[in-house]
Amino acid sequence: MRLAPTLNWVLASDPPAALDSRLVPLLDAVARSGSLSAAVVACGVSYLGLEIGRAAKGTGVQPSRVARLRIAASHDLALTALRDGLPSDAGIALEITVMGSLHALQQFHEGRVDLAGFHVAIGRQSASERVPFRRLLSPRSDRLIRIVDREQGFILPRGNPARIRSFAEMASSGLRFVNRQLGSGTRVLIDRLLAEECVKPSALFGYGNEELTHAAVAATIASGAADAGFGLRAAAVQYGLAFIPRLRERYYLAGRAATLAAPAVARLIDLLHGPAFARVVRALPGYRADGAGTVTSVEALGRGASREMR
Repeated sequence: MRLAPTLNWVLASDPPAALDSRLVPLLDAVARSGSLSAAVVACGVSYLGLEIGRAAKGTGVQPSRVARLRIAASHDLALTALRDGLPSDAGIALEITVMGSLHALQQFHEGRVDLAGFHVAIGRQSASERVPFRRLLSPRSDRLIRIVDREQGFILPRGNPARIRSFAEMASSGLRFVNRQLGSGTRVLIDRLLAEECVKPSALFGYGNEELTHAAVAATIASGAADAGFGLRAAAVQYGLAFIPRLRERYYLAGRAATLAAPAVARLIDLLHGPAFARVVRALPGYRADGAGTVTSVEALGRGASREMR
């Protein structure tokens, strides 16, 4: 057996934090080569997950800390646009894993992620519809960060040739439907609307055909593989499809009350309040950024309008 000694560096923080073992060799390579990109290649590492450097004119590479937020989230166009458009000096990175609303909240409930993105209808959700969401959130320890209001409805071929205005008409016409996956917030809405119209899921041809995102639903219809779906106006417009509005909904990020003042979460909230995010939302048909960044109580799920807490 051969023993090999190792040296571990610890930041003098409270509590002490272990320094990534790849960082010191990387910084040494930067000092030797004078180039961060060359050092990354020489050390065989990537930029992701490392505190690397920030180039400043005349000063070379300076240390920089990027705070990462782990987010499990129902698919939303504004949230992904925010992630993709973050400037290099934003100070945070959003690591978003797309899944159904209920699955995202379950991940948050189990402490696997920092934030969970989900959506509920505004002013129309029934008590039974709220139960699965409420049981995964604590009114005492959790808070909701408001992101956007957005419009959902029927997505249909250009011009809506079948003149569809309801699920009942869709079922009687025998149109091929493309659904959202079980556990998604949109699937909850679809099932509630079917029940309101007294349409059995089995009467909807293609009810069992599922897609994971609004864009995938729109793309399926645009390709001719389905005749109808339910999703965001913005997704329908993106693919040049017809859209029949049915409801507006509110998209939230669930987070811990104790972490709202943490630098990463506070920075995210500042970005949601800012003009850059407002411009992102204005470019998305059917979206509104009114109240973006507002922190509300969990009880907001039971009201048509949110009570502001900041």
